[in-house]
Amino acid sequence: MELGEALTTHQAVVSSMNARVRATSWLGGDRIRATVLMLVDRPGRLRLEAEVSLQGTVAVLATDGRQFAFLDTTKNEMRRGPACPANVASLIRIPLAPPEVAAILLGDARLPPGATFVDATVDWDADRGADVLAVRTTDGGLRFLFQRVGGQSPRNQLVGAVATGPDGRHRWRVAFEDLADVPTAVATPGQTNAPRAWLPQTIRFAEGDDSFDEGVEIKFKERTLNEPLADNAFTLDPPAGAAIINVGCPTGASMRP
Repeated sequence: MELGEALTTHQAVVSSMNARVRATSWLGGDRIRATVLMLVDRPGRLRLEAEVSLQGTVAVLATDGRQFAFLDTTKNEMRRGPACPANVASLIRIPLAPPEVAAILLGDARLPPGATFVDATVDWDADRGADVLAVRTTDGGLRFLFQRVGGQSPRNQLVGAVATGPDGRHRWRVAFEDLADVPTAVATPGQTNAPRAWLPQTIRFAEGDDSFDEGVEIKFKERTLNEPLADNAFTLDPPAGAAIINVGCPTGASMRP
């Protein structure tokens, strides 16, 4: 299926990212804006460092995909425990499993384990002017939105995704905007044509039927793809004197891989 091939090709080409973004998110009832340094790889390893003017680094979140740690430098306090969605959303309010968050930050959406394009259907979204690839999942469905772009060299470009529950209601939505042509590898001396990918300069995420204005906005300032990422970047050691708080997952929280 052509649309499925476009998605799997993108996921194969873009495997990791080192980025600096401007993130706007609701946390604890407050609208927070900060520069965030990101290390991301597709299996779900994440490191997010929030910086605020005149203060420097105010918070760091790291997860290896199974465990997470969140350091609040202003309180010298570290929370750590399982990497369920509620805990992973401690810094940027995207309450999904780590591989799902990673996929969104890498400019697409993760096909859940066991889901395939075999029984997928193709539809048309007149409001978005987009082809829709609809995939059934064990807990609902996932709709991938594509637009045909590129002029003389047209391509199917993913511009959004919508996850639904068993009742068909929205679980979350993401929009990929302001596409940019990004190299997918660091050019070596003498290399002039490093592989490239089209990625969003702006990502918007919302839960349920909330508007994107009530969700998360991520604007990329700098981005390098597919650099090797050290394992120790995705763990945190508490600084001297930090209070350690071991946390679990809220009742009913998903640990979906």
